[in-house]
Order: sequence, then C-alpha cells, then structure tokens
Amino acid sequence: MRRVNRKLCAVAALALAGLATLPASAEPTLETVKKRGELVCGADGRLPGFSFADERKEWRGLDVDLCRAIAAAVLGDARKVRFVPLSTAQRFRALEAGEVDVLARNSTVTLQRSAGTRLTYAAINYFDGQAFVVANKRGVKLLASLGGATVCFTRNTTHEAHMVNWFRARKLSLTPIGFDTQDAMYDAFFASRCVAATQDATALAAAVVRRGKSADYTVLPQLISKEPLGPFVRAGDEAWLEVVRWTHYAMLEAEERDITQANVDQERRSPDAEVRLLLGAVPGNGKALGLDEGWAYSVIKQVGNYGESFERHLGQRSPFKLPRGVNALWSQGGLMYPPPMR
Repeated sequence: MRRVNRKLCAVAALALAGLATLPASAEPTLETVKKRGELVCGADGRLPGFSFADERKEWRGLDVDLCRAIAAAVLGDARKVRFVPLSTAQRFRALEAGEVDVLARNSTVTLQRSAGTRLTYAAINYFDGQAFVVANKRGVKLLASLGGATVCFTRNTTHEAHMVNWFRARKLSLTPIGFDTQDAMYDAFFASRCVAATQDATALAAAVVRRGKSADYTVLPQLISKEPLGPFVRAGDEAWLEVVRWTHYAMLEAEERDITQANVDQERRSPDAEVRLLLGAVPGNGKALGLDEGWAYSVIKQVGNYGESFERHLGQRSPFKLPRGVNALWSQGGLMYPPPMR
C-alpha cells in the first residue's frame, strides 16, 4: 500500500510541476481568450515602428499588427485586442503572472530567457542588432572612437552586458549610465548627459525620428550583437504557443505566395491546393490549432501579410524608410523562412 501511495504522490508531483509554469487558477490561454472575447497583449507603447500609441490613442507598429493578427486568428476580429504598455522591468513578470496573454514588446530571444524559465518565445518576427547613436556635432564616425565616453542605456535589458564586453575586449574604457525607462534614457541623451546612447538599431532610429532630430543625430553603422526579437508566451501552454507561432508564419507564407489584403478573397478560389489549405477553403489547419478553418484568411484579410505590415510601419511607407535587409524572405536573401503550412 505504501508503494502505491508513493507512486501516486510521484505522479501528482509531476502533474503539479507541469502546471507550475502557468499562473495560479489559470486555464489554457487559448480557451481563456475565446471565453473573454478579447486578447490582452503586452507591448511597449512608446516605440514607433513596433508598438506606439499615437496622439489619438491608436496603437500602431509591427508588434501591434502581430497581436491584431492573433486576435483575428482566434476571435475572427483583429479589433478585439487590449494593449497593456509595459516597461522593460515589468514585461516578463507581467506575462508570467498572467496579466497579459502574449508579450509582443521588441524583446530579444535568448537562451536564458527561455530555457529553464516559465516563459518561452513563439517565433522571431524581427532581426535586429545593438547599435549606438551620437550627435553629428561630435564628429564620431567609428564605434571605437567612443572609448572613454559616457553611454546611456536602459536597465533590465541585454544592452549593458553587450556594450561592456565589446569595449573591454578592445581594451577601451567607458562610463555606462543606466536608466529605468527608455524615455528617461533618451531625455538624458538628448540633454547631452552622455556622449552616446545604445539600444537596438531600429529602436534608436525610431527615437530620433519620433523626436524630430533626424538631421542632428546619426546611428553608427556597426552592430555589436544579434538581437532576434519575438513574441513570448508562458511555458507549458502548448496550444497557445502554436497559435501565436503559426499566426506569424501565416503572415510570412502569405507574403511568399503574394497573397495580400487586396487579393485574399480571390486567392481563396485558387487552383493551388496549398493556398486553399492556408486560407481555409480546404479544412485541416484550423482543426489542428483549435481554431476556425478560416483563421489565416481572417489574419490576411484584416491585417495583411508580413511584407505589408513591415512596409507600413518600418519600410518605404513609414517615416523610417528601412530596407528589408535580413528581414526579407529567404527567397529574397533574408532570414524569414516560414515552415510548410500543412
């Protein structure tokens, strides 16, 4: 009898360990979102190009589009999203505590942010790298010229360690000055409290554009790190992980097949069986994800493909005019490669 009891206790302990990755009293996130009728998305809110609430309180950006796409996939309506602005210090704690369903906040995917934690990343929706911005009047052209300078950074990010390691490896000194928020960091930088500021290259460009200082500041071209950015979800919630992951891949697949908001209705009648499967005219994918068969159709119809999202927020239709670079499709020399949608 004791042996049986021990076995039962061991099984119970394993079950509890699996549940420990989810917040207390939580049910699977997919079911929670469906019942609630709304997706709660943790975002930045002050980073143009990725997630930014404008003067009319309308949210825009690449990460915002991903959250809207998830809402379209799960709820059939891209408008059913509530955005929660989170600081770098708050973001992972808020997700772990169940305060948001998904974190889409320009967060770098790293081993220690995923392995052995209660969180995991679902996909990579933007490849970036850490850079430095300086005032043109300082005449700095090369990163090594910043040796001995003061550099502003945001705490609770990977930026301080990367910066210190890069300068130390080249036997260069510097004085890091940390701030709790991005806004505080940029306020100090633009007030000349430090010679340079460091963050992901795209975020630096966004900050300069947002403050109307493009003519006076330059982002140095050298990158010192790889910063793959992507959405995070809670570990142990596999059905939700798959929904978030394949929503991103559906946007990439649509771009690869030239399926857009404008032609998606026509493409639903395509003679290509894989296109019809993607858009739900042939059943299978929706059932596999626990969604309506038209989930990907709703994503493309209401939000667009990845290229459309990129162009309006970061590319040629945006103030940044950024080239696709490594964020182009694999077939165009980039790293964006959607797995088969079947």
